[in-house]
Amino acid sequence: MMQDMPQHNTNTHGILTNAPEMRRLFVLMERAAVTEAPVLIRGETGTGKELVAQTLHRLSTRASGPFRAVNCATLTPELLASALFGHVKGAFTGAVRSRKGLLALTNGGTLFLDEIAELPLNLQARLLRVLETQSFVPVGGTEPVRVNVRLISATHKALRRAVDAGQFRRDLMYRIRVVPLFLPRLIDRTGDISVLTNHFITQLNTTGTRTVTEIAPDCMEMLMSWSWPGNVRELKNVLQSAYILGEGPTLTHDELTPEIRGEPPPGDALSVNPLAMEEKQQLLAALREANGSRSKASALLGIHRTTLWRKLKSHRLL
Repeated sequence: MMQDMPQHNTNTHGILTNAPEMRRLFVLMERAAVTEAPVLIRGETGTGKELVAQTLHRLSTRASGPFRAVNCATLTPELLASALFGHVKGAFTGAVRSRKGLLALTNGGTLFLDEIAELPLNLQARLLRVLETQSFVPVGGTEPVRVNVRLISATHKALRRAVDAGQFRRDLMYRIRVVPLFLPRLIDRTGDISVLTNHFITQLNTTGTRTVTEIAPDCMEMLMSWSWPGNVRELKNVLQSAYILGEGPTLTHDELTPEIRGEPPPGDALSVNPLAMEEKQQLLAALREANGSRSKASALLGIHRTTLWRKLKSHRLL
């Protein structure tokens, strides 16, 4: 049978956990939520930073207002500026009408900026002014627009290192990390791998394509032994893959992905394609030279930031 989940599991606004590390975080979240102070959530990819931000919003006095989010690493500087501040008609080629940005659309609510360390320096200066004056000027505009927005940010990087490297403004760092919250990695959340495994399998069983009633001991051992660099998101995806590709009431180890089993992926394109391997090495070398900055790495490679992001994703470097 699947392992029984302890009776004292905590499910706070969709965050399921049995880990004392997370329960301590919940206490800090509740204290931070009722204030207007900017919050910076620090955590690795896949740990659930946006879920924490949504919880902070729902626990706040702004709960009835809008919650909007944007990942600063997935848009070009131009698109990100327009997304945040909006633009006026004729501001650039293709701007056939004025458009409100997230700041205006989030008035009275909470704006979540994920991967804020990737925010370009020129936009950092504009964001700092928003925090100082609660106003902004749309792209191509001249008149300031006043807003009442609470900012919650997140990053998987140490902002102080980014400041020391000249990649992030020191004054902005101090403004956005008034309340720092640290989200633990999945492997640091005591007992949560088994808790979440049971939870995700229970969810998958509701699809009706398969009913898993048991996890084989060696399968659970592999799940417990894996380092989970992708954290909760990776665990969920691995279990979904095993559930879909396997059959029968028992989840077995051979249904897990090759890396969980300690095996190289069969027919791995990177291992048989020298051009792909060479491109991967070039990406890694550029990131090392740029001290992890994607903006600088893309400049070194002579490609756009969005192109770099796609290449990193294709090589499983994100």
